[in-house]
Amino acid sequence: MSNSPDGSSMTRAQSYALVVAAAVLLSAILAPVAYDRATQPDSRVAVITIEGAISSNTVTPIQEDLREARENESIDAVVLNVDSPGGGAAASEQLYLSVQRTAAEMPVVASVKSAGASGAYYAMLPTEDIYVTPASIVGSVGVRGAAPTPSLPGEIKSGPDKASSTADRRRAQIETLQRAFVGSVMKHRGDDLELSRSEVAHGKVYTGARAVDNGMADEIGSSQDAIRRAADAAGLDDYEVVRKEPPTTGGLLLLSTDDGGTVVVEKSPVGYDAVDAPTYLMVYGTVNTQDEVIGNVSA
Repeated sequence: MSNSPDGSSMTRAQSYALVVAAAVLLSAILAPVAYDRATQPDSRVAVITIEGAISSNTVTPIQEDLREARENESIDAVVLNVDSPGGGAAASEQLYLSVQRTAAEMPVVASVKSAGASGAYYAMLPTEDIYVTPASIVGSVGVRGAAPTPSLPGEIKSGPDKASSTADRRRAQIETLQRAFVGSVMKHRGDDLELSRSEVAHGKVYTGARAVDNGMADEIGSSQDAIRRAADAAGLDDYEVVRKEPPTTGGLLLLSTDDGGTVVVEKSPVGYDAVDAPTYLMVYGTVNTQDEVIGNVSA
């Protein structure tokens, strides 16, 4: 082996060349992976489904999805994918408040498939825009409540108003809920409406095309149009769409067809028919108590 300076220089040069070649080869292998990571969108639009009748059972997972969207830094906008005739008044109000809280932090846009009526319409009010199809069902701004039931003969109560009501008292309660509903419509959509406050309170239902004309909705378009609108409102050019699965409908107090058909309400959720616990409804459709029609008043 030669110990000459020229031999040592050649060995170092060869070693350097091998290191460079290995680095180039490793870079070629890892470059696509690094590129994929570098180009992965950091922004997301979350699509949250509101489907079927709105009740305390179905609204809870939707509220959780909305809270997760607010707390997840990678979520920049939300689209509500709505196909619901409404439901219970209390649950609809809870959903409205959750949507309003989310809309205060990021753009929220609604997309109506078949129906976005009554309580479902209430829930959509805080959104920036409501997209509908021409045949969508929108509106039905109103409240229903069962007529008071008489006490059982010989029932003993601690006070005259315990578990009881009168028709006048029940109507006053329904009118209070109705004023809140109509007031929210005027607050969020008053500048766009071609309808007066009294016309809104009539509780009419409109097709999507008519709703756009009178200001109850904003645009004719698909859910993809709503997603693009939400992304644009959030200033997103490159984004990923994440979809939340709709909640299961087991154990509902309210059941409904998608086209606003019959809504079934359990006769006595607590198993005691003498308890007069009214279920106020913001729902578009015929209301039945098991096999009997509930007497109801419409705002």
